[in-house]
Amino acid sequence: MEKSKLTCIAVDDEPMALRLIEGYIAKTPFLELKNSFSNAVEALEFFDSNPVNLLFLDIQMPDLSGMELSKIVKGKTNVIFTTAFDRYALEGFKVDAVDYLLKPFNYGEFLIGAQKAFDRIQPSNTELQKVTASSDKDFLFVKSGYKHLKLELNKILYFEGLKDYVKIVVKDNPSPILSLMTLKSLEADLPSDRFMRVNRSFIVALPYIEEVERGLILINNTQITISEQHKDKFLAYLEDNSI
Repeated sequence: MEKSKLTCIAVDDEPMALRLIEGYIAKTPFLELKNSFSNAVEALEFFDSNPVNLLFLDIQMPDLSGMELSKIVKGKTNVIFTTAFDRYALEGFKVDAVDYLLKPFNYGEFLIGAQKAFDRIQPSNTELQKVTASSDKDFLFVKSGYKHLKLELNKILYFEGLKDYVKIVVKDNPSPILSLMTLKSLEADLPSDRFMRVNRSFIVALPYIEEVERGLILINNTQITISEQHKDKFLAYLEDNSI
């Protein structure tokens, strides 16, 4: 296995679903796709001579189902089920699957499952991703995957909490940055004169607010709700900066 990467196979008899998983794997730094298959029989033949760390596996497939394949390879690799049916969840638990992703799932959900697999396979690398701010608060370093990315605070538009992850949206960046941490831990490291928590899931960069209307903030064509819990603090900021 290549250092710091999990080798994996994707198996799904739906071409669009298979392409989606291939794309998610390609954008995840600690995953390496070795092959993909539209049926479980071909996947098993490949696995016999090319063992991998992780299988992304659909369940309902002809000839050999994903559940049957998972029982054959149990103990030899790890499995994340990707299926449109929740009725197999208990059986998935019995074969010790890492995760059970119910279609349609987004990249955030996929990444959480992949991180679970990484934590199981490489427990020595499970230290929580951390944010380190500079002493003058002009930038911060964010650990994303296996890289420490330097982000200038004046280019960050907002942070969005996704369960155990935070999505960071940066000006002129085509893709958001994902890091394993919580909004609560992040909030303590941010300068309060520049960033504000406006609801359970969002911290916004105050200079990038374009407009506020009826409890909604607009930043970069994204509408963000101001919750009741944070409304008074935000309205005080708005009042202090209005003419």
